[in-house]
Amino acid sequence: MTYQWNSKETIGLLGELTGIPSPSGYTMEIMKKIEKMMDSWNVDYTTTHKGGVIATIKGENDDRHRLLTAHVDTLGAMVKEIKPSGRLKLSLVGGFKFNAIEGENCLIHMASGKTVSGTILLHQTTVHVYKDAGTAERNADNMEVRIDEKAFSEDAVRELGIEVGDFVSFDPRFTATESGFVKSRHLDDKASTALLLQIVKHFSSAAEKLPYTTHFYISNNEEIGYGGNSNIPAQTEEYIAVDMGAIGDGQSSDEYTVSICAKDSSGPYHYGLTRHLVDLAKKNDIDYKLDIYPYYGSDASAAISAGYDVKHALFGPGIEASHSYERTHTDSLKASAALLYAYVMSPLVS
Repeated sequence: MTYQWNSKETIGLLGELTGIPSPSGYTMEIMKKIEKMMDSWNVDYTTTHKGGVIATIKGENDDRHRLLTAHVDTLGAMVKEIKPSGRLKLSLVGGFKFNAIEGENCLIHMASGKTVSGTILLHQTTVHVYKDAGTAERNADNMEVRIDEKAFSEDAVRELGIEVGDFVSFDPRFTATESGFVKSRHLDDKASTALLLQIVKHFSSAAEKLPYTTHFYISNNEEIGYGGNSNIPAQTEEYIAVDMGAIGDGQSSDEYTVSICAKDSSGPYHYGLTRHLVDLAKKNDIDYKLDIYPYYGSDASAAISAGYDVKHALFGPGIEASHSYERTHTDSLKASAALLYAYVMSPLVS
């Protein structure tokens, strides 16, 4: 039985994943979800001290290994300061700008385990009062969280249990349209995580066997630079980051194909492995785009920087408006799933 990608199942899983708050540094709940899924599929896995999950499925060749990774940690924020007004100042977690979250609903995750909802706004939002409502810089000094509680002083907010250092997650607003588009925050990288988990589920019960022992690394610190840069088994020869393709002016990537990255801010990816992915796409009639991402890094490049001697490459679905309210299409998810399957069944690059 060969792999049959299931659009409905993938979109359902993606909705579940985006619905679990997991800003980098606060990923405990979603990692428990990943562990439960592995347990339900009877897949062997280890949990790293950093909290990542590395699932392993043995192949016909257990001497030479490959590894694929996707990350479930997302952009977010932390409470930087409680203002005298009871509003909150934020410190951003991950590489994005304040304008990307203006007007977004959020949750403040308190040490007690409880949450308080709020909205991220410019302090000078009211146009009937502030002359500079449209021109004020969206920065840490001007942006604040308006919490949904009757707490109008620093002391009152602290009595609720909110403190400096509490994590803040953003409402994903997950939407799947009849025309095949998927809109949500955190498609980077929960879209690729959903695809990787579907592959794990398939090989956990399928009669067909992987040609090489393969590790599936679900990392939880990628957005802050050190997700999958450790605990890589010594037999690993190839390391694939399954992550988003960046879309914009001058880019080849789009929302309807799988994007293969030739180079990012860390430098070129392994030439032979990248060409192997391109050849697989051509051979299997998979729609793809080859691209360079100028302001981008991945867990694969982090592993290289950490000193691991592996061939590294990157591909994944094209994501519009990355690090904001993102969008992709089922065509891109399908193409990415097809390349994933073709890759894990292919020979290692010599």
